[in-house]
Amino acid sequence: MLLDISFKNKKIEKTFNEGAQLEKIHGSSRAKKIRVRMKALRDAKTLMDFWPPKTGPERCHELTQGRRKGQLSVDLDQPYRLIFTPGHDPPPISAGGGLDWSKVTAIIILGVEDTHDTHK
Repeated sequence: MLLDISFKNKKIEKTFNEGAQLEKIHGSSRAKKIRVRMKALRDAKTLMDFWPPKTGPERCHELTQGRRKGQLSVDLDQPYRLIFTPGHDPPPISAGGGLDWSKVTAIIILGVEDTHDTHK
């Protein structure tokens, strides 16, 4: 079974699933990176496939500050990242208290953001 991917809302789902819309919003270079990252996510069995240090160019990591705490991201073109959250309520927690990446079998795509932009 592969990672189950859903979207925060229909607008984001439509943007990600319609090539022309994705390129119109993000430009051709970033849209290409988004497609590559989405394919990698779709091919994963669990989020553990991206757990550091195994993560490749995606550089998947947990966001730990502010309103993004509990979310995860993968790199696109700096400073933009694909933002998502575990699709479990509550998220699976490891014995150490952090996210248990090996039990995350579903994610919800929230969008593309500059995570360093504090004005959002």
